[in-house]
Amino acid sequence: MVSHLLYYQLALLALLWLFVLLPLSWPRRSATPPPVPATPLKPKRKRSTEPKAFAGLTHTPPCALCEREAGETPPAPPPRPAPMPPTHRRPRTVDTSMHFCPHPECDYRGWLGMHNLRANGHPNGGPWRQWQCTACEGYFPEHHGTLFHGKQVAVELIVHVLAC
Repeated sequence: MVSHLLYYQLALLALLWLFVLLPLSWPRRSATPPPVPATPLKPKRKRSTEPKAFAGLTHTPPCALCEREAGETPPAPPPRPAPMPPTHRRPRTVDTSMHFCPHPECDYRGWLGMHNLRANGHPNGGPWRQWQCTACEGYFPEHHGTLFHGKQVAVELIVHVLAC
């Protein structure tokens, strides 16, 4: 049987080799460092030390008292257009009262329940209807202006992620 003392001596030799002899056997660095160019290749850009105001916070928000003192009156909202006249078509079965035409040139833009919209089916068999504005003859999808507009992911997946 081998003595424990032999193992201790072998461990001491391994540590001596690791900490003393191994660094001595490594190649040494050269005494002269590599030459450094006198001037940098690209001069550093000098930035202005002048403070710049954030564009969004340069004006204080107006309050009701300031508006009265200035004498400025807010512009009047656009007048409500007349509802579309009834047609001799068959009655609509799709409720369009919660939708409005989003086109900027349309007189009915932003007005709900004006009877200017008509359902135009499901394009490409998708889940969303297509609406047609009878005033400006424009088309837009049912989910225009919602979270689902422009997404390629299934609606069920988006709803599931939001629920989580």
